[in-house]
Amino acid sequence: MMVVAICEDEGYILAELREKVEKYMNSKSLPVSIKTFTSGEELLKEKKKFDIVLLDLMLPGIHGLEVARQISGRSRVIFITSYREHAVEAFDVNAVHYLVKPVTEERLFRALGRAVNQTEKVDNQALTIIKNGKTQVIFIRDIFYCEVFNHQVQIHTVHGTYDYLGTLDTLENMLDERFFRCHRSYIVNMSCVAGQEKGVANLTNGERIFISRRKQTDFMQRLLNFFKNEVI
Repeated sequence: MMVVAICEDEGYILAELREKVEKYMNSKSLPVSIKTFTSGEELLKEKKKFDIVLLDLMLPGIHGLEVARQISGRSRVIFITSYREHAVEAFDVNAVHYLVKPVTEERLFRALGRAVNQTEKVDNQALTIIKNGKTQVIFIRDIFYCEVFNHQVQIHTVHGTYDYLGTLDTLENMLDERFFRCHRSYIVNMSCVAGQEKGVANLTNGERIFISRRKQTDFMQRLLNFFKNEVI
């Protein structure tokens, strides 16, 4: 299911955007959940992770560009504005598209298509491991953490643990920016970290893994940055 946020302070535009988003998702047979906001502050207080955010630039209170900076990397942002002059700044925060009001259905659908394609590409990233002649596909999004034990790599996921002969160095190069090498024996998915204490990372599945002393400062910075991006 696609989870979409629309942040727009003009009520009639907000309603039109919601209607058009629903129409696009229905045309692509994509289930969608839409939540609407009238200010950047409301959006940033929301704990839910959104796949796509339609964001007005000129909002009451916090500026749309600042909102986008805080959610950059976790959501695909489509700016919707009456002003053309912020287009360069918009793409500095990795916006998917920059639409000038009034937004036509055709242009919005094109922007949504690009955002959906980018979202699906990330969600479908996978590893393929081979053991005893059998091939196993593991979606990267499902991984809690990886460790090396007895010369075997163990990948702990929501569906169980998979192991194979290999090295964490090789595996680390196959993972994306969500993952951090917190110890010579562990790689953790930062989206699965619930907190940190005394050199240990507490994961959302209840497990605890070690953070090496020399990695603790970097780990805390990554964790703070990740939480900042998650709270949208």
